[in-house]
Amino acid sequence: MSKIEIQKIVEKMDLKNLTPDVGLADKYVEVPDINRPALQLTGFFDHFDAERVQIIGYVEYTFLEQMDAATKSHVYETLLAYKIPCIIFCRALRPDQELLEKAKELDVPIFSTEMKTSAFTAELIRWLNVQLAPCISIHGVLVDVYGVGVLIMGESGIGKSEAALELVKRGHRLVSDDVVEIRKVSDDTLVGNAPDVTKHFIELRGIGIVDVKMLYGVQSVRETQNIELVITLEDWDREKKYDRLGMEEQYTEFLGNKVVCHQLPIRPGRNLAIIVETAAINYRQKKMGYNAAEELYKRVQRNLTKK
Repeated sequence: MSKIEIQKIVEKMDLKNLTPDVGLADKYVEVPDINRPALQLTGFFDHFDAERVQIIGYVEYTFLEQMDAATKSHVYETLLAYKIPCIIFCRALRPDQELLEKAKELDVPIFSTEMKTSAFTAELIRWLNVQLAPCISIHGVLVDVYGVGVLIMGESGIGKSEAALELVKRGHRLVSDDVVEIRKVSDDTLVGNAPDVTKHFIELRGIGIVDVKMLYGVQSVRETQNIELVITLEDWDREKKYDRLGMEEQYTEFLGNKVVCHQLPIRPGRNLAIIVETAAINYRQKKMGYNAAEELYKRVQRNLTKK
């Protein structure tokens, strides 16, 4: 099961640690969601999502302020006894000393953020969904071409990295070379990124490793990108029939999600960068409702009708 260290959440969301004596080394979050324990503060713990990050906003905070000391103490003990991952107070709200002491005693970290509750929860859920999504690693190159995430695949040495480098020189952005980590964020969305070790590097046979970010600047790379189009490079086969019209879309599948896929035969003289650019623009046109192949078919039909 995927899990993420609470320490990474603290760093990503810039949280203030209110319980520095509570160790974070062995604490993880496994659910990409949050819980605002409104009902739990009233004493109702049936169906309590204890495995989620617990968020205290202004409403919960003011409710706690109005509770008598005995009831509040009982709620604190019950809530913390579930071994929740952590509690985060939004709007820079400060928990009372009793909660901090009980949290330290029961080894539950408490944090604070200055962000508003709704904005913070939305950002945290979005980030956790990406981090905890089902993930696979594949051999390929991921490039952002005109805002379209293009995954270039093919056998080793066929020219994927060279095509990516030419695209970068033409103003597009590299996400990952050689190894692409793909996460299923939703039933419609696949997000790709580079492993930390190889981020921003390209391998060119005969030259070696090239740091794209250092050579071409920060505008030439990006951290993540939705995968919307797959281009598979393969050696030209004279006996094979390739699609010349594009009337019907071909698809490939990752983690149960289908992605539009083009088989691109390679032979001397073909400019891969221009072909990939054109494929990305054509994909955007189709998403906007215009299909060049269908338009050509309609013109032919009208011409035949006139005759």
